[in-house]
Amino acid sequence: MTDFELKQYLLREYPQENARCEWKEFKNLKNSFCGDEKDDVISYVSAIANMEGGHLLIGVHDKTLDIIGTDTYNYDRQKAVLRLTERCVNLSTEGLDVEEFITDDTNKKVWVIHIPKHRPKLPVYAHNKAWQRIEDSLVELTQERLNAILEENSPVFDWSAEIIENATLDDLDGKALAKARDEYKAVHPRLADEVDEWDDMELLNRAGVATKSKLTRAAILLLGKETAVHLVSPAVATITWVLIDDHDEKIDYEHFHTPFILTVNEALSKIRNLNQRILPGGTLFPDIVKQYDDYSIREVLHNCIAHQDYTMQERITMVEDPNSVTFANGGYFLPGTVRNAIEQNGPQKFYRNYVLCQGMVNFNMIDTIGRGIRKVFTEQQKRFFPMPDYKIDQARKEVTVKIYGKLINEKYYRLLKANPNLSLNDCIALDMVQKHDAIDKETATRLRKLHLIEGRYPKLFLSEYVAKTTNNDELKTEYIKNRSFNDMHFKEMIISYLKSFGGATRGELNQLLQSKLSDLLTDEQKIRKISNLLSALKKDGIIELTNGKKWILVKV
Repeated sequence: MTDFELKQYLLREYPQENARCEWKEFKNLKNSFCGDEKDDVISYVSAIANMEGGHLLIGVHDKTLDIIGTDTYNYDRQKAVLRLTERCVNLSTEGLDVEEFITDDTNKKVWVIHIPKHRPKLPVYAHNKAWQRIEDSLVELTQERLNAILEENSPVFDWSAEIIENATLDDLDGKALAKARDEYKAVHPRLADEVDEWDDMELLNRAGVATKSKLTRAAILLLGKETAVHLVSPAVATITWVLIDDHDEKIDYEHFHTPFILTVNEALSKIRNLNQRILPGGTLFPDIVKQYDDYSIREVLHNCIAHQDYTMQERITMVEDPNSVTFANGGYFLPGTVRNAIEQNGPQKFYRNYVLCQGMVNFNMIDTIGRGIRKVFTEQQKRFFPMPDYKIDQARKEVTVKIYGKLINEKYYRLLKANPNLSLNDCIALDMVQKHDAIDKETATRLRKLHLIEGRYPKLFLSEYVAKTTNNDELKTEYIKNRSFNDMHFKEMIISYLKSFGGATRGELNQLLQSKLSDLLTDEQKIRKISNLLSALKKDGIIELTNGKKWILVKV
């Protein structure tokens, strides 16, 4: 198609902008595909998906639909779809497509991204926020629209609720049933005497893992004998523990099967929970803490069991290395983002395995008030340890959680210990700084005002306060290397060098200054910094560049 023909085609197929259709120029996708929130491709995809689905046109004038063309950078159609599923949490791949047009006469490229509607009860997120289009603007999803999505009526398939017709009480483990009865009484202490009078099937009916005295898949997962695991086939009811060394070489492994109410303890006992001795500064007596908080690792493993997508036929895994344990389960992360899970008040409105979760609640394995993930973070905060790392891979349908058992940076430990009243959000932000992850400018400004961080955004580091409160020379040295000096200091170094040696090439000045500049600057940024210093001195008439490409002093 020619430029004119393509415009006519687009006008016919996508005649106006509305909640289902957006026209955008986006002349170059290098920085506009995943760039500034609310103004990039993924934000518009989130907004359109959160309504009824629709289309995003890229490379056209946003008022006239004139063909502008777009530079797709290193994206092709397949890479774009993959990146969208990675960056847009909960975005369905069914119906997601990128259609490409290149005009014959002007060689301009236009993309049309076809965006599916959000899945039931799952808003689509970009930049950890759900978006929608109101008139000509993108805004965060209104509470009204969010409630509408979360309360949508849809046929919900609960794998764990399915009845196994040929399963009987003989398929259940006696010790598991006894454990379940004890835990049920712990959860419902007022019913303790009554529970003792129930037979096993009555207990299972009351706990929700049996329906009209018929066993569900949830009952087999929690209470079934290992020999009964075939009753939930082809699902894989297995927890696998793997031990690796510093070089990622496998040292040991073990598989654990049903009944999960018992075998979770066996699996968790494989994790080496050694004492850590940490000198907090200002004292000769170390803090002695376990590598892992028992609640945290148990809660994460129980969450893996509760929220595993058993239709994927995958194991739940625990990979232990010398510094951490990483848990993984298959399935979409239903809260959308970790931030949502932390800030959520009350229980989730939708569960993948409702009957399984109900049974785990009644058997004292998880709670229903939505505090589990948040508590894992707060327990790490209380211990002054690094925050958990949640990796949500929507493309592969996998959730991984890394729990740290050793410090990353002693300054972080000292900072949290010296500031016990820090909010959880501030601790998470400081954890991101120690891991060299980006934080937003608003958070950086607030932490800077509290004298908790320093550095030029986005290259931030923990503040001098930490270094001042410690006798650790290595930490003090690291702080000075990161902090660097002001411009006048470096200008004086240049002047002193030129005065001593009569002149210098740019290479010699680079060698003089590069190792002195902040380690938070990249090599490219250091070169640019030196150029700016030389330009400033030249502008002030202090130095000049000779024909021989040497910098010399003009005046001092």
